[in-house]
Amino acid sequence: MRIGRPVQPLPQPVCDYCGVKATLVRVGDDAYPYREDHGPLWLCASCEAWIGVFARSKRHVPLGRLANADLRDWKARLHAALEPLAAAKARRDGCNLFEARARGMKWLAGEMALDDKHGNIHQLDVEQCKTAIGIIEQFRRQHTPAAPTEPR
Repeated sequence: MRIGRPVQPLPQPVCDYCGVKATLVRVGDDAYPYREDHGPLWLCASCEAWIGVFARSKRHVPLGRLANADLRDWKARLHAALEPLAAAKARRDGCNLFEARARGMKWLAGEMALDDKHGNIHQLDVEQCKTAIGIIEQFRRQHTPAAPTEPR
C-alpha cells in the first residue's frame, strides 16, 4: 500500500484537430518529426500536430496544446515579435532574458484579457497569435521614436 500523496496520472494531451489522444515520441522513433534530438514530444501522427514537454519533467508534462504546421508558424512569428521587446527590457531593467520574456508574456496576456489558462503563449490558437502580434506591433509603433527628417 502506498502512503502519502497519490501519484498523478501521466498527462496525455488530446489533439484539438481530430480528438485522438497524442502519443509520446522520442528521438529515434519512426514518428519523431525532427532529425536531431529536441527532446520528447507529444504527437498526433494523423494531423502532424505536436508539442514539446517541459525540460526535466519526469512526467512529460506538455508545454501547451498540440500545434499543426500553421499554428507552429504563427507561434514562431509571435516569439519573433516578442523577442526584441524582451531583449530591450532585459537591457533597460538589468534583468535576465528569461524574466524579461515572462514579464512580456504576462503583459501580453493582460492586453488580450486572457485568463490564467490562456495566459501562456503555448495555449494560444492561430487567431489569438495574430491578435497578439498586432498588439506588439502597435506597441512598438507607439514607443519607437520617429526617425529625424533631413532638412531639404
